[in-house]
Amino acid sequence: MDHPYSLVIACWGLFYVHAARRELSHAVQLGERALAMARERELPLGVVGSMGFLGYAYALSGRIADGLALLEESIRRHESFGIVYCHSLTVAHLAEAHLLAGRLDDALVFGERALRLARERGERGFEAWGLRALGEIAAQPDAPDVVRAEGRYREALALAEELRMRPLVAHCHLGLGELHRRTGDHARVEEHLAAATAMYREMGMSFWLEKAEAALGSPPRNPR
Repeated sequence: MDHPYSLVIACWGLFYVHAARRELSHAVQLGERALAMARERELPLGVVGSMGFLGYAYALSGRIADGLALLEESIRRHESFGIVYCHSLTVAHLAEAHLLAGRLDDALVFGERALRLARERGERGFEAWGLRALGEIAAQPDAPDVVRAEGRYREALALAEELRMRPLVAHCHLGLGELHRRTGDHARVEEHLAAATAMYREMGMSFWLEKAEAALGSPPRNPR
């Protein structure tokens, strides 16, 4: 039927699946297609949303500068146009992009902002993603804040389990397993990494399964 708005939304849905699986070349292609279509048909919401999704895919695939630029522009347009749809999630994605760039202070600022926006708007799913992003930021291996990281991961895990967000549940188990490995709590390492491995296998998330299996099979670390 060549209905542009529906096609953009369909691209977003497929984008999400491929990004979750870390099939990033497919995710980038879908994001670029959605953005081009939205620009051609002059769909403001389509442009803003597609910028955010594509920027996230660029950042994950190593194009950090391009990803940051698109995410920042998406957020600027969200706020100038008064668009709420996926605003808090895009801010969380910007926090992750800053984390990938090694900008921990900026990552924390945007992570806290994403969480605040999601809570103010009652967006419980996006709240869970924001909590997990803050867990990742606090758990950075160079200078982990173990207490804060564990708290954020557990908040995200509880909410994700309640909402049946299975990929996010698995990510929280993976994060907790890797965090406990740094503290030398080997029993909890096994518990969380085994849970993550089983869930990734059930969902067919090969990228994440390999990561969890590698963590499960690596030798334990001694606490500092």
